[in-house]
Amino acid sequence: MVEHFDDTDLSGAQFRNVNLTGARMRSVVMNNVKITDALLMNFDIDGLIQNVTVNGVDVTNYVVSELNRMYPERGLLHAADSAELRDAWELVDSGWKATIERARSLPESRLHESVDQEWTFVETLRHIVFATDKWFTAPVLGEPYDPMGLPNTGSDNLAFLGIDDRAQPSFDDAVAVRDDRAARVANYLATVTDTELNQPCAVLGAGNPNVRTCLHVVLDEVWAHNRYANRDLDVLEKQR
Repeated sequence: MVEHFDDTDLSGAQFRNVNLTGARMRSVVMNNVKITDALLMNFDIDGLIQNVTVNGVDVTNYVVSELNRMYPERGLLHAADSAELRDAWELVDSGWKATIERARSLPESRLHESVDQEWTFVETLRHIVFATDKWFTAPVLGEPYDPMGLPNTGSDNLAFLGIDDRAQPSFDDAVAVRDDRAARVANYLATVTDTELNQPCAVLGAGNPNVRTCLHVVLDEVWAHNRYANRDLDVLEKQR
């Protein structure tokens, strides 16, 4: 029997002698989870990893060091000064431009297909537009959200921001807005000073971080979702 748990609070739940083979979990919070007497084979986790212990060994630093080895650019994502942030953005944005060109080799219909129940390529573009708007366009520039932005699960029901939950943009439309947001970030970084990076700004549901922190979040989002997009393009290309 397959059950779906959507928008469900299972905190504190107890699972004993439960078979979770083939289970899929997305946008889940698993803080303070303890698993004992488990059989983990072909176990894949992709997320924010902190204080993760496997058989008594904290593997957090190993995971971080391996990611940094595999992706040397990660070291720039949390750059402290404006010059390094400009370098980081140029690197991350050029990666997305290359990914978009790669996607153009596929029929548009494939770019609206989900791989393993993840966001489609177009939905991924829409999400990084939303993330950029939430953490940069609105709080830093004081400009509105684009209606086609796709919120993450924890940010649903944002019609008051002008988000259109029925939006179905084409690939080219999604690329155009993504390119616009990327240009806004680049233009801002071209002149921002280190002092201005320390200025606080109001982020919906996230308090009043400074501009530097907001830019770090945008860099993290854009970089991470580029990896996911290329991962799914690998699958879509094989299915041609």
